[in-house]
Amino acid sequence: MDFLGGRRLRRSRRTAWSRAMVRESLLTPSDLIWPLFVIDGHNEKTQIRTMPGVERLSVDLCVEAAKAARDAGIPALALFPNTPDHLRSTNGAEAYNPDNLMCRALSAIKSAVPGIGLIADVALDEYSSDGQDGLVRNGEILNDETVAVMIRSALVQSKAGADIIAPSDMMDGRVAAIRDALDGEGFEQTQIMAYAAKYASFYYGPFREAVGTGSRLVGDKRTYQMDYANSDEAMREIEQDIAEGADSVMVKPGLPYLDIVRRAKDSFNIPIYAYQVSGEYAMIEMAAAAGAIDRYGAILESLWAFKRAGASGVLTYYALEVARKLGA
Repeated sequence: MDFLGGRRLRRSRRTAWSRAMVRESLLTPSDLIWPLFVIDGHNEKTQIRTMPGVERLSVDLCVEAAKAARDAGIPALALFPNTPDHLRSTNGAEAYNPDNLMCRALSAIKSAVPGIGLIADVALDEYSSDGQDGLVRNGEILNDETVAVMIRSALVQSKAGADIIAPSDMMDGRVAAIRDALDGEGFEQTQIMAYAAKYASFYYGPFREAVGTGSRLVGDKRTYQMDYANSDEAMREIEQDIAEGADSVMVKPGLPYLDIVRRAKDSFNIPIYAYQVSGEYAMIEMAAAAGAIDRYGAILESLWAFKRAGASGVLTYYALEVARKLGA
């Protein structure tokens, strides 16, 4: 059979060693960030109904998880508190309590495992009684008033040991305001990872159960999270957050938005992270449980897709499992 120039593209795919040699993207433990859900108590863990295999952990167990992550080569953890109901309020004041659940977890982990990076989520949904990421007045999400509260939250988190502040609220101007406040309080080295392109997605359901906001959410979040029909708007959001001082940016959710990851990678000279969100995790787990897919094969394929699209790293609930297997 006559091939153009004698080329047979399958030659390089014939053996495992050859496939490895020409592989275009790499996946290593250092590409993975592990999100942890924090609860009150001691030696406490609770199951998350819609996220089989993921548990909420008390602070002492988060410390043990951090040690396991460090040993597996994971560079950073992302923390999300499930604030007790009696501490939630319409003004979200618990967000800037220096002894809140998030700050206690940050302090305990930083003391026990100083070499691992800690990413602190900054938004009000984990502290508000209405499940919204911002302060609400007459049904309207207040932008500037919310940013003022977030500044206070970012400062107590930084004092507790956060290495990276991650505003996930999508309020306008919050990156610049937080950067100014951090610098003014001597936290010039604290990074900001902005949730720059966070979409109003239906893939967040299990996460909202995990942090206790799903059942209390009043209304929706479409006036501040992005319309999933839009792509150019994401580039404007990312560009603005970079201009305001973000050290890295995030696209959320992950797999349904790989086009945004690719565009951001091609457009901006800054680390781009993607969040493989709770709904993505749940779909893999439930499809595997039904016998529809090979579980670990699907996990690896999904994570490699992020790297192929240009992501610098991935926030994933599979981080510890995958890091251990990649490092074996």
